Amino acid sequence: MDYVSALVPPVVMAAFFIGLVVTIVKSQGGPNKAKEDAAVDMAIGRFGSSQQSSTDDGA
Repeated sequence: MDYVSALVPPVVMAAFFIGLVVTIVKSQGGPNKAKEDAAVDMAIGRFGSSQQSSTDDGA
């Protein structure tokens, strides 16, 4: 019975991970894709402009 108790945690973790990946893949796209992409683009733009301004200040 020791082998059962040794195999249960990895099997449970694998099942959870597979469920997580399936959920992520299913949630990609859809009607909110354009809004999500716009939000990411805006965040990247803000990050890039803050990085650029901080390097300009230091020079």
